[in-house]
Amino acid sequence: MDRAALKRGESAKVLYEYQRNDLEQIFSRFQTQSHDYKLLYQLPTGGGKTVVFSEIARKYIQEKKKKVLILTHRIELSTQTASMLESFGVKNKVIVSQVKELPDQKDYMCFVAMVETLNNRLNDEKFTMDKIGLVVIDEAHYNSFHKLFKFFKECFILGVTATPLSSNNKIPMKTAYRELISGSTIKYLVDRRFLAKANTYSYDVGLSTLKIGINGDYTVKSSEELYTNSVMQGKLLYAYEQRSKGKKTLIFNNGINTSKQVYESFKFAGYDVRHLDNSHTKIQRKEILEWFRNKPDAILTSVSILTTGFDEPSIETIIINRATRSFTLYLLMIGRGSRYLPNKPTFEVIDLGNNSARFGLWADPVDWTKIFNHPEQFLESIRSDEEIERNFK
Repeated sequence: MDRAALKRGESAKVLYEYQRNDLEQIFSRFQTQSHDYKLLYQLPTGGGKTVVFSEIARKYIQEKKKKVLILTHRIELSTQTASMLESFGVKNKVIVSQVKELPDQKDYMCFVAMVETLNNRLNDEKFTMDKIGLVVIDEAHYNSFHKLFKFFKECFILGVTATPLSSNNKIPMKTAYRELISGSTIKYLVDRRFLAKANTYSYDVGLSTLKIGINGDYTVKSSEELYTNSVMQGKLLYAYEQRSKGKKTLIFNNGINTSKQVYESFKFAGYDVRHLDNSHTKIQRKEILEWFRNKPDAILTSVSILTTGFDEPSIETIIINRATRSFTLYLLMIGRGSRYLPNKPTFEVIDLGNNSARFGLWADPVDWTKIFNHPEQFLESIRSDEEIERNFK
């Protein structure tokens, strides 16, 4: 790291051209829009959103002389964000559950906070946050952040997400943000080797027994009943042996029981496999992820715990052992395998839930501006299971 550059308030990191273009667009809004403007920025998973908003924080503090607050919804993201900011020369304080007061607030120009922790502290009037000019919201498609807006009415709000489609269909993103800036597409990043190319293999699955819950996605209960049966377990094992045997593989399931059954099936077949869910301790999770990182042909089965805040570039195969009606979740799961490495220009996607038929392939073009403005039209356009299954060969 260039310490002289950091002392001058310059970044020791160099952004790619597409990241610089996005940064310039965002800064133009700082200049032309009101101080309380709400802007949403979209960039695909793996495109470097944290890099972009870390440079935004550095430059904003330098030019505006105002403080920056970055909000996350998971502790892993808070830790990663704090480290990235440090690499940009931005001294920051992380506000987690152990932080009850902020006596040293004047010593920092940047804060990273867990949304629930900060909401509790501000509601309990444990402390106030002074001189905040910019609030950056990571994974902004989660609606849990909206409750904090009332505390920052005079601030510029910048939401950042790979998928500007609300986690709650009844509260579209356009109700919280005035405008969307879309960054480079997945295809653009793949063509220029910023992301690996996905080779997708779909296996037809009858989903007539699945039920849709109040959140708009298939229920865990109905998914578990389908995906724990011997036919689906056999299909999963067959697909792995046909397309991914010997490769580092991450399997996503809809339900802990399914993931545990997958673990048992692969273990019985003689494979070295681990299961991970949110009941594991921090120490257990760390040990499992280190094993996964270090073992070339590791198989890790999980639920949704690794869709955000997890980065393992060496993953060679993503198996979606579930069906979902969430476009956001679909892209996030595949994105876990998309890191480009010189020895990994491509990765495999095994789809066992008719998801690519429902949403299209991972790198297909997406009109995010249209989805932002008219999310209801997009949701209505999602292909039904009946239509998909009529086209089975």
